[in-house]
Amino acid sequence: MIPNVLSIAGSDPSGGAGIQADLKTFAALGAYGMAAMTALTAQNTQGVTGVHELPPDFVAKQVETVFDDIRVDAVKIGMAGSGNTITQLGDVLQKRKPSIIILDPVMVAQSGDALLSDEAVGRLKIALLPLASVVTPNIPEAEILLGKKFDGDMEYFAQQILKLGVRAVLLKGGHLKGETAKDVFADAKQTITLEEKRVKTKHNHGTGCTLSSALAVYMAKGLPVDEAARAAKRYVTGALRKAEKLKVGHGAGPLHHFYALWK
Repeated sequence: MIPNVLSIAGSDPSGGAGIQADLKTFAALGAYGMAAMTALTAQNTQGVTGVHELPPDFVAKQVETVFDDIRVDAVKIGMAGSGNTITQLGDVLQKRKPSIIILDPVMVAQSGDALLSDEAVGRLKIALLPLASVVTPNIPEAEILLGKKFDGDMEYFAQQILKLGVRAVLLKGGHLKGETAKDVFADAKQTITLEEKRVKTKHNHGTGCTLSSALAVYMAKGLPVDEAARAAKRYVTGALRKAEKLKVGHGAGPLHHFYALWK
C-alpha cells in the first residue's frame, strides 16, 4: 500500500526546503504527499528576505480538512509558525491521533535568520514535543530546546532531549566538522550513532527538511524507527552527493531529491 504522508510546514518559493522539499522527498521515496502550509517565505539559496505567517485557525482548518477525507499514515511538521498556530496544531493532532508524527523543530534558517520566536519555542515544547514519535533537531536547535550550549557530546545531548518528553530523537550533526557526518538516534531502549562519509558541498539547502520527511516515509512504510533513521540518512547522503548536478541559484543550492530516478 502506498502511504499517505502529510507535511505541515512553510513554503520555500525557491523549491529547496520547506513544503517543496517535503513533497519532493515523499514522491522520490514512493509516498503520496499532502501539504498544509503554515507560512509563506520570501527566500532563495542566499537567504530569507521575508516571512508571512498564515492565520492559525486557517492552518488548523487545512489539517482538519485533510483528515476529514484522507487516511494519513504519517505527519511531518517543519516550520510551525506562531505560538497560536502551534497550540492549535497540537489540539488538532491530539484529537486526530496520527500514529506517526515527525517533528523537525525548524527555528533558524541555514542563513542564520530566525524562523521561530522565543514564545513560539515555548509553545512548541508544550504542545508538540509530547506528541512527536521522533524529534529531529540539529545542534543549534537542540541548544535552543535545552537552553544550554553544546558540549561536544552528541549522545549526552540526545539523552537530554529525551528528558523533554519525546519518545525518540534523531540529533543531526551536520553543523559539526570532520570527515564523518554523524547523527545520533536515541529512544528509551538504545542510543545509536549513524555515520556516513561527509559530502563536501555547499549545496545543502533543505537537508533537515529532507531528512525528517524521509524518516516519515520510511516509518509509514513500516520500518522500525531505528532502521528508518538509517535509511533516511542514506537517502540524504545520496541526495547531497548528486547535488552538484543541479544548477540552482548563486548560494547554497538544494539537494538532488530525485538523484536515483533522473538519469
